[in-house]
Amino acid sequence: MAIARSLPVALPPAIPVREILPWAIFSGLLLLLGLYFVGVEEGALAIFNGAYVHEFLHDGRHLLGFPCH
Repeated sequence: MAIARSLPVALPPAIPVREILPWAIFSGLLLLLGLYFVGVEEGALAIFNGAYVHEFLHDGRHLLGFPCH
């Protein structure tokens, strides 16, 4: 008769929240900045003068469903 042996189960390493939190906040701020430039950067709330940012992101704005006309 063959003896059944159990193999050790590999568990993923635990990552403390203290190590993830700064990167999560940084990523969230970058995403919010990107969302601002794609969705809001035009008109009265514009940071930059002119329509350069609007025209650069125009196709992405329509792809994401933001109206601009």
